[in-house]
Amino acid sequence: MIPVLAVMATLVGAPAMAEIKVGVLDFGRLMDESPQGKALIETLRSEAAAKQRELQGQATSLQGKRDKLVKDRATMTPDQISRAEKELRDGERDLGRRQQEINDDFNARRNEEMTKLQRTLIEEARNYAKSQNYDLVVTDGVIYATPALDITPGVLQSLQSRGGAAAAPKPATR
Repeated sequence: MIPVLAVMATLVGAPAMAEIKVGVLDFGRLMDESPQGKALIETLRSEAAAKQRELQGQATSLQGKRDKLVKDRATMTPDQISRAEKELRDGERDLGRRQQEINDDFNARRNEEMTKLQRTLIEEARNYAKSQNYDLVVTDGVIYATPALDITPGVLQSLQSRGGAAAAPKPATR
């Protein structure tokens, strides 16, 4: 009986709650469409492309050595064949290690930069919500919200007006 009275007492104040301003933020869209997110994706893609070209060059070199071994095998001594095969195995092992290192470095950098981007976007969403007098902004886990509650376009506009590319990450130096 007492819990029911407590709920009823809370509901008596319900008209004051009707004035709460709630907004919904599509954080995935914000990350994808913000100038900072676009700049980050482009920077990471260009860095990855450069590393892929490096790996492709090593793979091409190995393939050339493999082709040479196949072509010259008949005229090579058993010792030369053995050395060439060992060199190929070592090269393939080195290529595999290098590829794994590059993948690990890329993933670590991507995670680090995405965390920075998330912090920037969260801060911008907070600032926008405060400036627009929102009482509550929700994101992940929203099943449905009317477009009138969606503040994502406003936050995107705020990010774009700030000169979004200024927050782009600097290329990694190695």
